[in-house]
Amino acid sequence: MKNLFLFILLASFSFNLNAQDDTATDDYNKWQARLRIVSVIPSPGDNINGADVDISTAFVPELDFTYFFTKNIALELILATAKHNVEVEDVDLGHVWLLPPTLNLQYHFYANKFKPYVGAGVNYTIFYGVDEGDVVGMDYENTFGFSLQTGVDYILNDKWFLNFDIKKLFLSTDVDVDSGEGILPVEVDIDPLIIGFGIGMKF
Repeated sequence: MKNLFLFILLASFSFNLNAQDDTATDDYNKWQARLRIVSVIPSPGDNINGADVDISTAFVPELDFTYFFTKNIALELILATAKHNVEVEDVDLGHVWLLPPTLNLQYHFYANKFKPYVGAGVNYTIFYGVDEGDVVGMDYENTFGFSLQTGVDYILNDKWFLNFDIKKLFLSTDVDVDSGEGILPVEVDIDPLIIGFGIGMKF
């Protein structure tokens, strides 16, 4: 998956170099929105006493709004929420909902009907709807993280386009696990890879 991320990034620069003359007079819309179906794939580590943490993959809708400062430079706000089941070895730690609004600064390239882009930014993840599973309590701390992004829009007409997008969030949270015999504080890496496909509208 890292190779796919790098391939799209390199292709973006290649498209831009090959298409600069063709797009010199193109107009652009200040605003656009996308609706995607995304797969949220966490990459947890062995944070709890050396045991492997298992956080389930989720498939959810994602909405984003993008504002273009110039034809190439834009700011995107991404909104989605996902439910994940959590296990450590054979211990069920229930589930938790994540709301990670993410703000990415993007650079857009142009190559005929293709518009690749790359981006980077920050997110703030809110944890809610916690189910404790087999333990007495689970307390997740809301936290900031960083985001990398690449993707491509395919223009259908003056208003509509298709989109393929990959994001990587670098995200860790402090968790207090109450086993009934005391509180165990741990730091849990989530670091999800988010892959999405959807449709967008310019306005």
